[in-house]
Amino acid sequence: MIKKLKFAGIPTADQDRALAFWTEKMGFKVATDQPMGGGKRWIELSIPGAETGIVLFTPEGHEERIGSFFNGSLACDDVEYTYRQLKERGVEFDKEPQKQAWGTFAIFRDPDGNSFVLGSK
Repeated sequence: MIKKLKFAGIPTADQDRALAFWTEKMGFKVATDQPMGGGKRWIELSIPGAETGIVLFTPEGHEERIGSFFNGSLACDDVEYTYRQLKERGVEFDKEPQKQAWGTFAIFRDPDGNSFVLGSK
């Protein structure tokens, strides 16, 4: 039976630019980087300490997803601390950390304009 989500896809127009962002600024690690033909690559990244990874790949016919909202949330222990660290690395935030009854969150963008929620309890 199904045990976990292996990865989630992040659509990108420029795989090299996305790879630099997610490894250099976000601290993710390359698990796989293989040619797929047609100038595209299958780039799978691992998130330190997590079982689920991300893939920097846009399937043909899904280009309209580039620059959209990622329907999920990235978790950390302390949003305010992580926000400061990522901001120092040049990550752009649309929303600074906000405390809510359910936890704290911030929203950042990648170089393709995709937006992501960063949250903690």
